[in-house]
Amino acid sequence: MTTARATVSSPDELLILVDEQDREIGNLSKQACHEGAGLLHRAFSIFLFNPAGELLLQQRSEQKPLWPLYWSNSCCSHPRQGERIEAAVRRRVREELALDCAPQFLYKFQYHAAFGDRGSERELCWVYAARCDGEPSAHPEEIAAWRWISPEALTEEIAREPERFTPWLKLEWEVIRREHLQRILQPSG
Repeated sequence: MTTARATVSSPDELLILVDEQDREIGNLSKQACHEGAGLLHRAFSIFLFNPAGELLLQQRSEQKPLWPLYWSNSCCSHPRQGERIEAAVRRRVREELALDCAPQFLYKFQYHAAFGDRGSERELCWVYAARCDGEPSAHPEEIAAWRWISPEALTEEIAREPERFTPWLKLEWEVIRREHLQRILQPSG
């Protein structure tokens, strides 16, 4: 038996517009931020690892206007006006995956990616990682499927079939793999 879950995002949700230095310059609806070439806005991505060192991947819902059914990192979204990024990461992981985590900031970067003529991502993205030891309960409006994958297997899949993955996952995974993965996977304590 499945229980209904509240809708967690909408095209009318206000995003935080930023300049190249990540300074807030206004707010605009999510839909407007992603139309055409897109407008630069603040976002975040988190990579969740289980105790076995596997990464949680999600397949985006077919309802997503951009990159539907593409495989992506564990969770990505946008902070709300006045919301600290770490609080936004925790909130969104709970909303999408019903998991709790302690996000650790890795780095931030800016990117632009167009999805044909359907719109674009133009984000200043804060990237996080966390360890978690629960099984997700995916929100059906946000996530079509999920799976745990070893870092080596993900790197191989991206090299073999890059068209199956979101552009931000590919960009972020290269930096994480090269600069952060060893530290993330170190046993705690």
